[in-house]
Amino acid sequence: MSEPFDTKVSPLFQSEVVLGLWPIAGVTTIGVTPRDAETTIATAIDLGIRVFDTAYSYGLDGEADRYLAAAIRGNTDRFHVISKVGQHFLANGERVVDSSPATLRKNAEESLRRLGIDCFGTLMLHSIDDNVAIEQSAEALLKMREAGLAKRIGVCNANVQQLRRFAAVCDCEAIQCSLNLLQRENLETVIADASRHDCDVLVYWTLMKGLLAGKISPDHVFPPGDSRPGYAVFQGQRRVQAHRVVDELKKIALETDRSVADLSVSWTLSQPGVTAALVGARRPDQIREVASARPLEPKMLDRVTIAIHDNG
Repeated sequence: MSEPFDTKVSPLFQSEVVLGLWPIAGVTTIGVTPRDAETTIATAIDLGIRVFDTAYSYGLDGEADRYLAAAIRGNTDRFHVISKVGQHFLANGERVVDSSPATLRKNAEESLRRLGIDCFGTLMLHSIDDNVAIEQSAEALLKMREAGLAKRIGVCNANVQQLRRFAAVCDCEAIQCSLNLLQRENLETVIADASRHDCDVLVYWTLMKGLLAGKISPDHVFPPGDSRPGYAVFQGQRRVQAHRVVDELKKIALETDRSVADLSVSWTLSQPGVTAALVGARRPDQIREVASARPLEPKMLDRVTIAIHDNG
């Protein structure tokens, strides 16, 4: 058994935008269509995006995997597929976490068949299972890497202690955690811990469910079934503060001929330790708006950071 992070790895991703396929899976996204999904992935490819983030649970029947498979068929070597195992959704929308070794292997093998590939670029433990020791899950992923099912392995949604326990069993080459202009707490904890050991840090919720794209008004009412009102950032005073930040970003965007979404994603890519930003999209225009996001120049980063602190 190795010590945590005893093997240095060079970050595979270099300040990249990764297309996250959760929105096209149709589990919590209202009105997503196969046509939207197909054209969004195709547009991402046309824009030069080569890394895609999917999961066994992205869809009640692997919809995200199947859409991606159709898009990359015949050219799989051009792309890096990140996937996650250990959870699924029931027909009623209930999330089930099962990170037992047998389930992880079953999930991975089924996802590979759906995707039409032999090996994941990166395979990650999706969620921490309170009923399964994380060391057991890590060992299962290690065995899959050794068997050639994945080139790299990692873990999502772990705190620092869990991350270190995972890494004590196997070389942890990547983590996923949340980060955006409004939710920055992971910068000083999980991200700092992982980046000290050259572990890739892939951040999600970079646009916080569309709020940081600047197109949701303060009085917008979400339709029945939309999951966003359940998030604290969309409630009460936190939503008021969020819109104040967005208003400041709109001023900066107008002056610099950028979009609010681009500024938001670029801010995450500018943070120490972050190697890639996962951006979910369900329509071509959404990925077009952020595909070229890159770390901000120091003066622009300072300006955005001040806007956050003065209004967030």
